[in-house]
Amino acid sequence: MKNCEYQQIDPRALSVSPLSAQNHSEKKVQRSRRKWEVFPGKNRFFCDGRIILSRQSGVLPMTLGLIVVTCGLFFAFDCPFLVKHLTVFIPVIGGVLFVFVVVSLLRTSFTDPGILPRATPDEAADIERQIDTSGSSTYRPPPRTKEILINQQVVKLKYCFTCKMFRPPRTSHCSLCDNCVERFDHHCPWVGNCVGKRNYRFFYSFIISLSFLTSFIFGCVITHITLRSQSGKSIVQAIQESPASVVELVICFFSIWSILGLSGFHTYLVASNLTTNEDIKGSWSSKRGAEESGNPYTHNSIITNCCATLCGPMPPSLIDRRGFLPPEEVITAASASEIELPPFVAKNDANMEENCQDFSLSCTA
Repeated sequence: MKNCEYQQIDPRALSVSPLSAQNHSEKKVQRSRRKWEVFPGKNRFFCDGRIILSRQSGVLPMTLGLIVVTCGLFFAFDCPFLVKHLTVFIPVIGGVLFVFVVVSLLRTSFTDPGILPRATPDEAADIERQIDTSGSSTYRPPPRTKEILINQQVVKLKYCFTCKMFRPPRTSHCSLCDNCVERFDHHCPWVGNCVGKRNYRFFYSFIISLSFLTSFIFGCVITHITLRSQSGKSIVQAIQESPASVVELVICFFSIWSILGLSGFHTYLVASNLTTNEDIKGSWSSKRGAEESGNPYTHNSIITNCCATLCGPMPPSLIDRRGFLPPEEVITAASASEIELPPFVAKNDANMEENCQDFSLSCTA
């Protein structure tokens, strides 16, 4: 066999040391993980952490379904008759209100309400060291309150044993989501999320626009039935010609009162710069007697309170749910030339190298 050329093969390239194989498998398993994947609260995340919901969000589809079904029946059965006998602007107004309601609902549900990140072990230990100034080594639970001064008024901050920190002013821990929420208002199951500092403006626009939409549909349905009954027909005959209007009337009748009442209540809270949590607990109620118990956060002006609550730039999210976790410490292997092979591996490599050299010499002979 002449002119038979074979490429010289390094036997070390054919053999894989156990240490390099183990390091290769560790690098393959290890991947970058985002913070939402190990988030300590009881929340659910979608779209790679862009959307956040509470775990008990089963009522949200029902809320969205009621709105879509009611508006769908209105546009399908009432609007054609009203456009023919009244004006074309009725479906236009209804469409604008419907879009505004749905957008406000989704933004309330999918927005971080103002969750505060929990203290790291080092931060929690530092807080305990600041509390325990006696220098004793025995463990002592931190006090539950800490007093600060806001607008010349003493405000007590409570210590959260779950988040291991003193809650900032107007912050409360939601037991359903297991998070401390800044300017906590309440947990609303209808929107499937907490209502706090970052999504209260969307929640308020949702209930106000829903009040207008419900009242508008309710009035239009009554007008539809009235116009049908005026053409020589009874109310029963008018309802039989448009049975979908009865469904809309029932839904709007039983929901309009609660929605209007909720809108009025939150309008009072916005004008007073209060939260639902503060109003229920009576934190700044004048019934407590002292003049110092007034609301320290009010600006003594309805317009200023409304602007401070609903306007202004959106505060940033503090939990960084889409950020990456710091990489874990992995022992990096040395290069293959610096690894000392075991005796049996070295012996096999020597034999393989000798056999390959003999084979290449026989081919070139």
